[in-house]
Amino acid sequence: MNGIDREDMLELTRRMTMSRNCFHRIAGAYFDKDGYVDGTFNIHFQKLTKVEQEQKLKLAKAIPFARTNVELKEHFFPESVQRQGTVWQFLNVILKDDLKNDGLLDIFYEMFGEQYPASHDYGIFFFLGKYDIPRKGTDHASQWESEEVYPFLVCTVCPIDSDYEPQGVESGFLFPAYKNRAGIQNMVNVFGEDEHPEILKILGIRDIESGFAGKN
Repeated sequence: MNGIDREDMLELTRRMTMSRNCFHRIAGAYFDKDGYVDGTFNIHFQKLTKVEQEQKLKLAKAIPFARTNVELKEHFFPESVQRQGTVWQFLNVILKDDLKNDGLLDIFYEMFGEQYPASHDYGIFFFLGKYDIPRKGTDHASQWESEEVYPFLVCTVCPIDSDYEPQGVESGFLFPAYKNRAGIQNMVNVFGEDEHPEILKILGIRDIESGFAGKN
C-alpha cells in the first residue's frame, strides 16, 4: 500500500466548487447522541439554496482536502467483506442506484447509529459525485475529452446544533477510493479514524461482530 497521492485528492477538490460542482445528489440522517434517527432527507443537490450548496460543499471537501496519509488514510476491504450483505456491498448498491435507494440508506443509518458512539447529536451526510476524468496528453497536460467517469460517494459525520446545522466534520470516508486517477472498488479513503476508530469497524475493515461484516 503506497498511500494516497495528494494530487489525486486535489484533483477531486477542484470539482467541488460552486462553479465546477461534481455533486448530483445529497442524502442524510440526523441522530441524537444515543444513536436514534431524528429525521432523514434525500434531494437533488441543485435543489438546495445557494447558501446551502456552499455550506454542504465545505463539508464534502473536508474529506479529500484533509492531510493525506495523516488525517485521511487508504484501506483495503478484506475479501471476507466483499460479498452480499456487507457494508461494502451496501455502498456499491447505494452508488449504483445514484443515492436514491432510501430503504437501503435507512438500514445503513440504523446500523451506523447502533455502532457509532457519540456524546452529542450528529448527522450523516452522503454526497453522490460523478467526475469526468479528463484525458492527459503525453506532456501530462489535461485534455478536454474524458477518459472515464468516476462515480463516488463522500460520507461525512458531523456534530449538529439544536437547529440541525452541521458544525464541522469529525469523521467520514470517500468510496470507492480514488487512486492513480481511477476508482478502486476494493479500497476506501477514511477520514478521522484516529479519533473515531469505530468508523473502521462499521465499514468492516476491522473485526466486528455484526450482520454487516465478516471476520477479517
